[in-house]
Amino acid sequence: MRRIADYALLGDCHSAALVGRDGSIDWACFPRFDSPAVFCRILDIRRGGSFGVAPEGNFRSTRAYLEDTNVLVTNFHTPRGVLEVVDCMPVFPGGGSRGTHVGTRHSLLRRIRCLAGEVMVRVVLTPRFEYGSFVPRTRLTSWRTAEVVGGADALWVTTTHPLVARADALRARWKLRAGEEAWVEAAWTPSFVERSPADAPDRAVFRQRLEDTLTFWRTWVARCAYTGEHARAVRRSALTLKALTYAPTGALVAAPTTSLPEEPGGVRNWDYRFTWLRDTSLTLISLLVMGYRDEADAFRHWLRRTSAGRAADVQIMYGIQGHRLLPEVELTHLAGHGGARPVRIGNGAVKQLQLDVPGEFLEAAWLYARAGGPVSKTNWTFLSGLAEEVCQHWRLPDQGLWEMRDSPRHFVHSKLLCWVALDRALRLARARGLPAPLSRWARERAALRRFLLECAEGGWFPQARGSDAADASTLLVPALGFLPVAHPLVRRTVEVVRERLESDGLLYRYHTPDGLQGGEGMFLLCSFWLVDLLAHAGRRDEAEAVLARLLRLGNDVGLFAEESVPGTGEALGNFPQAFTHMALVSSCAQLSCLSTALRRPSPDEAYDFASFALEQLLARRPLRTERAASAVPGFLSGFMQDAGAPD
Repeated sequence: MRRIADYALLGDCHSAALVGRDGSIDWACFPRFDSPAVFCRILDIRRGGSFGVAPEGNFRSTRAYLEDTNVLVTNFHTPRGVLEVVDCMPVFPGGGSRGTHVGTRHSLLRRIRCLAGEVMVRVVLTPRFEYGSFVPRTRLTSWRTAEVVGGADALWVTTTHPLVARADALRARWKLRAGEEAWVEAAWTPSFVERSPADAPDRAVFRQRLEDTLTFWRTWVARCAYTGEHARAVRRSALTLKALTYAPTGALVAAPTTSLPEEPGGVRNWDYRFTWLRDTSLTLISLLVMGYRDEADAFRHWLRRTSAGRAADVQIMYGIQGHRLLPEVELTHLAGHGGARPVRIGNGAVKQLQLDVPGEFLEAAWLYARAGGPVSKTNWTFLSGLAEEVCQHWRLPDQGLWEMRDSPRHFVHSKLLCWVALDRALRLARARGLPAPLSRWARERAALRRFLLECAEGGWFPQARGSDAADASTLLVPALGFLPVAHPLVRRTVEVVRERLESDGLLYRYHTPDGLQGGEGMFLLCSFWLVDLLAHAGRRDEAEAVLARLLRLGNDVGLFAEESVPGTGEALGNFPQAFTHMALVSSCAQLSCLSTALRRPSPDEAYDFASFALEQLLARRPLRTERAASAVPGFLSGFMQDAGAPD
């Protein structure tokens, strides 16, 4: 069984694939991230299907992305020669009304070149459409082209060398000598499409597609404005996040995979190929930190269009095209990664009550506005509606940000984000002169503050009111500006969280029952929260030590999972995980801003960490549009005057 960390990501901003160290593509969905898998060997070695290219016999492999791209190069060292395989999902500038549009060929392109000696190459292509639920029909259409078709899908395979069709697979064996190369492409279409062998691409077309892809990624990453600490890791995260963005809408998937387990052999296996509103503020701050205003605008556009309607109808997550129905289904025919079952598609948490979502949304709106973004009348009608929803419902228990599948509770994090929702709504209204029931919102904000402080009657913030359990999400109390980092309740909360949840220098989310069997690994997002808190508390050496530990958990090509096994650092959960990469960007930016800021906030001052970083970064560089640049100074001053306003 291949480990999760053995995979590298290929992406075209429409869908994604995972390729192992051995040259086998074991996961790919077409035409979208959330489409049924064409290859899913990562979830079932026998039935899942794959696309393998590797030397025959024994070999040792090394790999890396070509500089500033999502194009992967794997070198296979054999006793008789060295083979290079270059893998990509071809892309090109997509035009359209926004510069974020990306063109795709819905294909996997592989260049195979012998660098030294001679190598016998084996190609085995076994598509298994609809998550391996059946064996499609495979036939040659010429000596170098083939079609694989079944159900709603077709895969068109084109090579520069001869192919052989079997009942269940396409196969080939090619001997390559030093300097010789071969190409193979597998391109998806709906099954009703017919393609003539005469229209198949040739070697020159393949070369041009690879060059276009390299140019696209290098042109895009050249726009990255981040120049702070750990710039290489930040740029790799930028490329990863772009690859996980669905270009037609601007939505960012939490991860491109489903059901990679949070515990080896366990049941905590979820589909992450959707967009959680909870991630909105982290998404925006990471994009703005890196200077990707266009991507931030596109994501905001998706949010605005997807959430259109009544604020009362907002969900915690949506499909990448904006769809609301995400029914959770178990695929019982798949064995699961390492036997971890069930394999799930869809996500049943979509209809949970999670009271933190309006706060995440309003925090994102506030950050976007601080970067000079507009707040239209329609935007404000919706945002103020979210604040009204908080006023009406914050006293209810909920399932919380961790999506507990047992009884609702009064989670501290949920109430904290309700406070954030009203706090940011008040700040937006005051800074822009927007119509709002300011007195009522202020009263409810004050009531939330009292509630939260009562939750900490034991001298620290527990997971939920009346609980004695620690939860890493309480580290956000100072990060969101509720209390200063030097406040006794914050200091004691950090001590308790680290005493009870820290292992191997990193944090678990919690250790309480949650309605599911088994356990999970250390949660990397929580550990990045710890980095931020330590940095803002003036404990820079500790913060850098935790960050260094986190950076070592990336795999050999710089990709991060959701969780890791204590002691070994083994990757767990869906992969690569977008919010881990976003948190990496944010934490690196926080450290860089704190080291160069002209004015560092006092430890006794309550302030929003993300807003502080954004302010520092905006002061260092001009924004990308005249409209945004002209909007920033006055708007920033309005927020600065409102910062720290008493409840």
